[in-house]
Amino acid sequence: MTHFLVTDDKPDGYRLEDILGLVRKDMLTRALKIADDQRIEAKHVMRNNMKILDLLSQAITLAEDSTHVLNKSFGSAAKGGPPRIGTK
Repeated sequence: MTHFLVTDDKPDGYRLEDILGLVRKDMLTRALKIADDQRIEAKHVMRNNMKILDLLSQAITLAEDSTHVLNKSFGSAAKGGPPRIGTK
């Protein structure tokens, strides 16, 4: 059973790309708070955050692509019914 993602047991769950988008938004908000801090530590954290934000953006793109493939091939998961791929 998942805690956040859509499954047969959790039809009201979130799509992966939506969760990752929210995490990215939170990170951007937090990064803005240290944007003007010129201390070495703040610059180090900002560099790390920028790398993480890039990786999150890549993960969002991959998740969106998977959703597109599944929707195109098997229809929307919101319609219910058996899993589009895989097993129960």
